[in-house]
Amino acid sequence: MAPQLDADWTQLSAFQRDLLVAISQLKRSDETCYGLAIKRVVEDVYPETVTHGRLYQNLDELDEQHLIEKRQLDRRTNEYVITDEGTALLRTHAELLQSLV
Repeated sequence: MAPQLDADWTQLSAFQRDLLVAISQLKRSDETCYGLAIKRVVEDVYPETVTHGRLYQNLDELDEQHLIEKRQLDRRTNEYVITDEGTALLRTHAELLQSLV
């Protein structure tokens, strides 16, 4: 039987889902996960330029949902860290996809 897909996954926009994946990718590569690094990863899969407004608005929404945590890296830069809830959400979705292929 396939793992149950968390209802919160369906409440995220596709862009927000892609941001979670990008943050997770950066974490696995041990790269500092700040806005421009996330933007670079996402733009590798999006055909259009991702605007700063779109990026940071969606990062703030993910932070409000406790899927990521925004931390101050320095006076001008924030670092984004995936939370346990965000990791669990990605894992559940990955397990569902794995069970289908």
